[in-house]
This record gives sequence, C-alpha cells and structure tokens, in this order.
Amino acid sequence: MRRVVVTGIGVISAVGLTAAEFFESLIQARSGVGEITQIPTDALTVKVAAEVKGFDPSVHFAAKQMGMLDRFAQFALVAAREALADSGFSPTEAEADRFGVAMGTSFGGMATLDAGYERLYGERNPRLHPLTIPRIMYNAAASQISLFFSARGPILAISTACASGAQAIGWAFHQIKYGYAEAMLAGGADAPITFGVMKAWEALRVLASGRGDPARACRPFSRDREGLVMGEGAAVLVLEDYERARARGARIYAEIVGYGTSADASHITDPSVEGPARAMRAALAEAGLAPEAVGYINAHGTATRANDRIETEAIKLVFGSHARRLAISSTKALHGHTMGAAGAIEFAAALLALHHGIIPPTAHYTEPDPECDLDYVPNRAREQKLEVVLSNSFAFGGINAVLVARRVS
Repeated sequence: MRRVVVTGIGVISAVGLTAAEFFESLIQARSGVGEITQIPTDALTVKVAAEVKGFDPSVHFAAKQMGMLDRFAQFALVAAREALADSGFSPTEAEADRFGVAMGTSFGGMATLDAGYERLYGERNPRLHPLTIPRIMYNAAASQISLFFSARGPILAISTACASGAQAIGWAFHQIKYGYAEAMLAGGADAPITFGVMKAWEALRVLASGRGDPARACRPFSRDREGLVMGEGAAVLVLEDYERARARGARIYAEIVGYGTSADASHITDPSVEGPARAMRAALAEAGLAPEAVGYINAHGTATRANDRIETEAIKLVFGSHARRLAISSTKALHGHTMGAAGAIEFAAALLALHHGIIPPTAHYTEPDPECDLDYVPNRAREQKLEVVLSNSFAFGGINAVLVARRVS
C-alpha cells in the first residue's frame, strides 16, 4: 500500500478567493456572512448568507467556456487550477491515465436549474439554455476538471449532502493508496444560494435569522446559537503518491492516513451519536492511531441546536478523557455551511492549521452551553504545533465522513 500526501491546496470561499486569503481570514476571524446580494430577498424570511464576493468568471474563462459552466463548476475549476499551481504537479502524457478526479457536490448546477425553472414556470418561456443539462448535472465539476487538466484516470462525482467533499477526498485517497492512481484532484464545490434553495431551507427551520448583526449570525457551540448560515465555494486538493512527491521535491502539507464513513441508519435529518462516533473510530483505525494522538478537530459544527450537542457527545464517546485536551473549532462561523463543499473546505482548513501551527477559532462564541462543554478555541486563533488533525463531516441522510492527516517529518 502506498502513502498518500497533499501537495496542493486551492480554495475559493466567502472569506477568500485563494487558499492563502481563506486561511488568513480564518485566523483573523473575518466573517464572510452578510446580507444576500446575488438574488432578490423580498420573499425570503432569511436574508443572510456567506456569498463569494469579487469573483469574476471572465477573468478565468473565455466566453465560450463560461457558457458551459454553472457557478459551482466555475468555483471547482478555479480551485483546481490553484491547487495544481500550488503543487507544481504536472503529469506527463504517460501519467495522464493514472491522474484522476473526485469531486463532491450537494446541489450541482442549482443556479442554472433555478433560472431554468423561473424561465419555464415564471415567465412561461419554453426555451431553455441549450447547455442546461451539462451545466446542471452533478458530475459537471468532476468532468470539467478532467477535461481542463487532461486527467484520464479514475473519476467519481459524489453527492451525499454535507459529506460529499469529504467522501470525495476519502475515495481519492484510497485510489492512490491501493495503487489505482498516481495522483488525484479531489474536493467539493457548491453554489446553492438561489431563491429555490433558500426557500427550501427556510421550510426546515434550521437557518439562523441574522437579525441584529448578520456577520455574527452563525455561532457554533455557543449557548445562543440559532442555526446554520448558507454558504458557497469550493476546495480542491492535489493528492499524490508520497514517493513520487518526494522524488520531485514537492512541498508536502500533510499525509492523509485515515478515512472513515458510516451511516446513522436512524433518522433522515436528526443526527445520532453512535453514527459519527463509528466514522471517527474507523478513520483512526485505518490511520493506526490512538485517539490521544489527535491534537485538533475541525468540527462539522453547523450551529444548529441538535448537531453541535450530538457532535460534542460523539467526540466524548470516541476520545474519552482526551476529549477535554483537544482543540476543536468550527470555521463555518466565518465561511458558512458550504454544503457539498464543506468537507473539502474544512479539511483544507485543518491541513493549513497543521502546516502553519495555527488553529483557527470558533468565531462569534458568546457563552458556554452546558451541553457543549469542550475546548472550542473561542474567538481567537491559537498557535499550537500539531502532529495529527481530524476533520468531521456529518450529513442529512445520516451519512458521516471523517478524514485524518498527520505531519510528514
């Protein structure tokens, strides 16, 4: 079995259009949450989200290319391009057949779909964009990345709600570990801030209202938390065989050592304690690490009443007394819940924390909740040398995914 390392990171988010901007915003606790600007909000009850601001697709794509790409695929391609440049990875023609792609998304081309429905049912116009199907399909990001970067190896598009990005990275990790690929572009992308999606999430009654100060609407693990904030963006990683990366003198962020996934098999929207615990245990078992080896957890931390409490209980169940020595934070307070991109964006945050020795805080934390009584790194980043980090992603449908990475010395 091969060792698998991360040599490139690309991120586009509400708090930064590059990985460097993203991580700097996290450690400075700069919020990307604000009033929605990209869609009309007159008929919305919740008018806040974490939008990607300042993104101009014409800077990155020719007009003909833009016609093929929904916003979520644009994000994915820009993040993939950054990750490749960051890595310095350039596969030879002979290697292209073993250079693959795995991308997660929860909603696919939702902006295109929403606009099409408005045209059909709102305007009663029977003519749709001729490229509607290739823009909305869930595999659009994965397929476009493979086309843009001549990746002819294993490819997979995963749509498992909020676990999508983490599961895509986990699958890509195994493709290299078990010898099916030499390198993979893996991550997640979503652009769900549309009128239809926002109304659907309003109906679930799990969104934070954002009344008062919209920037502080998302408050994970805080006693006064009131719900999640919708976000958008993408993160893509370059995963490589360790020996190949070392031979070319690549800068290595970390080694991925464990991936665990499990099903709650109990309720479609209410999380369980045991399901997430099984995924964490499975990831640690593959890594061959004791719970005490982990120094930091990037939590799923949605800021909903149930999720934060259940995740806290699951961490205690897996880590025992070590749970109180762990640093735990949710970066969703700043970049929002990016749905299918969340697992990738937050794993990128964990990798950058490991690489730089700085743990991003849980921003907007106001007061302790007796049911959430661990160390959530409240409000200020913390300098701490880390050896092992873990990232949690738990999705509606009872799907759990956990990634573990360690420093390469």
